[in-house]
Amino acid sequence: MTHDIHFRAASPADADRCYEIEISAYEGDEAATHEKIATRIAQYPEGFLVMERGDRVIGFINSGCAYDVVMSDEAFKELVGHDAAAPNVVIMSVVVDPAEQGKGYSTLLMETFVGRMRAMGKATIHLMCKDRHVELYRKFGYEYVRPSESDHGGMAWHEMILVL
Repeated sequence: MTHDIHFRAASPADADRCYEIEISAYEGDEAATHEKIATRIAQYPEGFLVMERGDRVIGFINSGCAYDVVMSDEAFKELVGHDAAAPNVVIMSVVVDPAEQGKGYSTLLMETFVGRMRAMGKATIHLMCKDRHVELYRKFGYEYVRPSESDHGGMAWHEMILVL
């Protein structure tokens, strides 16, 4: 049932709901702060895609762009070094409300995001994920790059890339 799902760029009014979803889906220090989410919306709304069912946000992907991607760069999570004109997209969060998971929404969200980045002329999409998500991202077409140097949130991460 995806007929009532739609996508749009985030607006500042979405920060509270996106933060609520972020902290419900990520463990401990993995979750972005409310401030980081608000910054990402303000500085790069075209890279912050929200998915709504009806008028309620149920998931989102947020990102920034860089000429030289350094996945372990913590400052980039606050969009330090972000340049909207850069060809390489770095995904920071892919989140679906836990109450809405298992319905195919993450696939729809990722496919829509990738389509939008392709339409914007981007060259690559980079992300980091945990062990349990490596195969999921491979199914989306991402290639495994390497274990990440990042220990964000005290976790082990893996870098992946999708060439557009």
